[in-house]
Amino acid sequence: MSGQLGFWDVSDRLSQLSKQGDPLEKLAATVDFKMFRSELIKAIPRGDRSKGGRPPFDAVLKFKMLVLQALNGLSLEQTQFLVKDRLSWMRFCGLGPGDNVPDANTLWDFREALIAADALDALFARLDRAITEAGYLPMSGQIIDATLVAAPRQRNTEEEKAKIKAGESAKEIWKDEPFKARQKDTDARWTVKFSKAKAAEDGQKQQVDIAIPTFGYKNHVSIDRRHQIIRKSLVTDAAAHDGARLREGLIDADNTASDVWADSAYRSAENERFLEKAGKTSRIHRRKPKGKPMPVATRKANATKSAVRSCVEHVFARQKGPMGMVIRTIGIARARATITLANMAYNMNRWRWLDGRTAST
Repeated sequence: MSGQLGFWDVSDRLSQLSKQGDPLEKLAATVDFKMFRSELIKAIPRGDRSKGGRPPFDAVLKFKMLVLQALNGLSLEQTQFLVKDRLSWMRFCGLGPGDNVPDANTLWDFREALIAADALDALFARLDRAITEAGYLPMSGQIIDATLVAAPRQRNTEEEKAKIKAGESAKEIWKDEPFKARQKDTDARWTVKFSKAKAAEDGQKQQVDIAIPTFGYKNHVSIDRRHQIIRKSLVTDAAAHDGARLREGLIDADNTASDVWADSAYRSAENERFLEKAGKTSRIHRRKPKGKPMPVATRKANATKSAVRSCVEHVFARQKGPMGMVIRTIGIARARATITLANMAYNMNRWRWLDGRTAST
């Protein structure tokens, strides 16, 4: 049987992790999480300590744990367990093996308090300001797009669906079943996502569209072309039309270039007028004319735009792949918190990568 773990054993193990390039250590070196303290305290002021009681956990520590959750697509329970279990996660949170770790309920209450105080947008803006101050200005134009984020599917009757579409709340629809009402998401919506696939017909492979029903929300983002940092974001239900969101705060006025790239869903006369008035140059894809083949010049122009616009797909691939972004909660307020934290976690990791690239050159 091995002996008790000593201080130098932990120190040596952490030293080994550092030599192997612990990404969380690099993230902590890049992002000074103390910069969020003022916003966190403003959102969740400390209670009256005159009556004593157990000291509260540090707000920055709890925020770090929410970032770890967003980076890895975990539940709050899994986040608590892994902070206790992994030395690299402990070090990132500023904890030692003998320190207490906030439990899942504490993290839930902390996140709920941030939602109630409407603090997440301010935290996102503070991070963006720090990234800009580090030298990564929004440059070379901006790329706008949206991605679906799945939420727990609902099983409702036609009558219940009609009431949801009419705007009734869960408490109103299931007034005699309060426990059931708490588990019903009346903010999320169904939509159909079309995906390309190859099907064999008569021995020849042909590309066809496959309709995939999806229930949940949408993450609308605007990234800068140069650094691929999310500069603006918006969360809606999955059925919201992408094009109409362009005029709802997705344009970054601080970008050093005027160009705006987006797919054909954003092409409309209203959006073109809006961009012109804002002093922006539209690089939005043009649609294929109805009943006619795509003109060669339009097809080539769209292909050129796609080479730039495809950068935003890398952002979504990161969030849905390694980060495992999904919605586990009920309601758009909590979904907005989950997606905003995921956008912040992506930006922090991107900042770390940009710093690493600069250091290696």
